[in-house]
Amino acid sequence: MSAAARSAGGPTAPPGLLDALDAYERALAQDDLAALDDAFVRSPSTLRGDDRGLLVGHDAISAFRGTRGGIATRHLSRVEVRVLAEDLALVVSVSTFRDGGSGLQTQLWRRDTDAWRIEAAHVTGRQRPLDTTVWRVVGDPLLPPTGSGPLDGVTVAVKDLYAVAGHRVGAGNPTYLRESEPAAASAAAVAALLDAGASVRGIARTDEFAYALTGRNEHHGTPPNGADPSRVPGGSSSGSASAVRSGAADVGLGTDTAGSLRIPASYQGLWGLRTTHGTVDRAGLLPLAPSFDTVGWLTRDADSLVRALDASVPPASHHASDAGTPVVLAELLAAADPATQDAFHAVAGDLPVVTLDDLGLPPLDDLRELLRLVQGAEATAAHGTWIAAHPGALGDVVGARFAAAAANEPDLVTAARERFPVVRAAIRAALADRVLVTPTAPGPAPSLTASAAELERVRTATTTMTALASVGGVPSLSVPALIVDGAPVGVCLTGGTGTDRALVTTAERWLRDGVGASLPAGAV
Repeated sequence: MSAAARSAGGPTAPPGLLDALDAYERALAQDDLAALDDAFVRSPSTLRGDDRGLLVGHDAISAFRGTRGGIATRHLSRVEVRVLAEDLALVVSVSTFRDGGSGLQTQLWRRDTDAWRIEAAHVTGRQRPLDTTVWRVVGDPLLPPTGSGPLDGVTVAVKDLYAVAGHRVGAGNPTYLRESEPAAASAAAVAALLDAGASVRGIARTDEFAYALTGRNEHHGTPPNGADPSRVPGGSSSGSASAVRSGAADVGLGTDTAGSLRIPASYQGLWGLRTTHGTVDRAGLLPLAPSFDTVGWLTRDADSLVRALDASVPPASHHASDAGTPVVLAELLAAADPATQDAFHAVAGDLPVVTLDDLGLPPLDDLRELLRLVQGAEATAAHGTWIAAHPGALGDVVGARFAAAAANEPDLVTAARERFPVVRAAIRAALADRVLVTPTAPGPAPSLTASAAELERVRTATTTMTALASVGGVPSLSVPALIVDGAPVGVCLTGGTGTDRALVTTAERWLRDGVGASLPAGAV
């Protein structure tokens, strides 16, 4: 039945409008991207919104649609038209799906010289029982609290690397999940939150074996970026970040090896803390590279982050009340995109600037290469045997990364491993009384339609900025403080060992009073 027939008895629709609506529905059913592009007004002000966020501009809408795939079979069971002007009409329609459920579309149609096109649209989709790009499994709750304390009433999204009692670890890979056995007990980091009164909402998706930074997964899809649905969410703690950003969980329990908490926090406008290496017990956590793997959390506010930290870290491990003298590291700032540098300067003001030479540290490229070699060797040791026994089980991107790691020249790996503890000690000494303040990432999250080559370029630029904290094993916090090209970018505070809590309280004060507030005068 056509839209025209469904609308019979209601207000008269302008000529051609219902035919255009029918053509749009056919294009949706066929996933005809060219026709769908033509159905929207080609303007930077065209709008499309749904439960995942608002898209502004024809190009952003087209990019989103190109990654979505087709829709489930449906028909319009009711159409209401209200004429607003001679060439402008509001159309509200009810979508009824063949396999159950219904949704609502509200569209503003505009007639130009040759056709009616959509100028603005809001889609209320049918209720989804489970967003499988975000969650592997959820409950109400999945695990209840085991105690009471500072996290009473808090819900947690657990990255699918941690043991959750009674459930298997999937590590973002369906083959690994099938072969896993249910955990007899929860990982130490999970148990600490439960003991403090939190409940586990569910197990959240991750990039395969945490060996990526985009959040894209070739097996289960890409979790949404709640700050900008046209962009990737950031990984590898992608599902945890998306769950927190959407409000489905209060705390995202994740890991950070080379930026896997800091980057999704930056991309989605969240607080994300990489703790001092070894401060939080990693028992029950599937490793990627144990020399760098750290436990941490994603939250929407500083208070929730402090409470998760206090519940998980022995007080003696983060006793420092002062993060240190804040300084801008020139090379890390220069590694960011120009627009990000401009936004950072507008927020950071006149903080003192230091260089790597001032701190007695090697160049950023050297730090990134040291991270790459040692991380690759440890990742191969952790998972190489399983990967070799399961050819084709990994997605192309992560599979290529593991293959490259296994192919690293042994002499280079040996030299990197010998040098690593020396450089770690140097970084820790340099940050004993300083906190580095920089952008978290080179810029906003890449587009969902970015090519593999572009994503790899961004990954290299990103790890150039994240490697210092990873190699140093020091705490690093991403704070939602910048907007670049309409999307979030974090400001990153990286401090000395044991300053985890002080970084959060300092950042909270700065967001209230201004970056550098209460900065003591004098030396850096």
